[in-house]
Amino acid sequence: MAGAEFYAKQMEEAEVPLEHLHEEIHHHAEHGGPPWISWVALSTAILAVLAAIAGLLSGKHANEAMMSQIQASDQWGYYQAKSIKAAVLEAKTTLAEAATEKDKEKAAQYQEQQAEIKLEAEHKEAEATSNFHKHEVFARSVTMFQIAIAIAAISALTKKRRYWFVSLGFGVVGAVFLGLGLIMH
Repeated sequence: MAGAEFYAKQMEEAEVPLEHLHEEIHHHAEHGGPPWISWVALSTAILAVLAAIAGLLSGKHANEAMMSQIQASDQWGYYQAKSIKAAVLEAKTTLAEAATEKDKEKAAQYQEQQAEIKLEAEHKEAEATSNFHKHEVFARSVTMFQIAIAIAAISALTKKRRYWFVSLGFGVVGAVFLGLGLIMH
């Protein structure tokens, strides 16, 4: 269960409230200023939509990683239970010195089941790791979009166009992470 707690802690994201910044940009766009401010408002709206999409996908993969990790832990517990049963059976046959055919069949069955359970547990661990990596890519996308929106707000407030271009640069980086995440998806 410690693995599940690790993933839960890693998947917590700080939500940055950007609604106020977005409203401020729209306010400046509506009340005069350079004409490019309207483009800043439009680009921040697009960035906000992309951030929302990336956030949803990030959360989805975080949840899937958590579920896979829990299922892997369950499988490892089941594997250990079968190991204990096999050890008890082995001790019984060793002490009795005359293992019955039924005991031998049961021991072989335990070994076969253990191999299957181990494979399933390893598959679930790999699935959890894969989903966690996808979550990280989408989370980076969200972060880049949030930074882009914040810089766009600075651009609108200071009426300095160069900040808007920096904002667009962060937006492109966010879009790249979003695209990578979708390719991995």
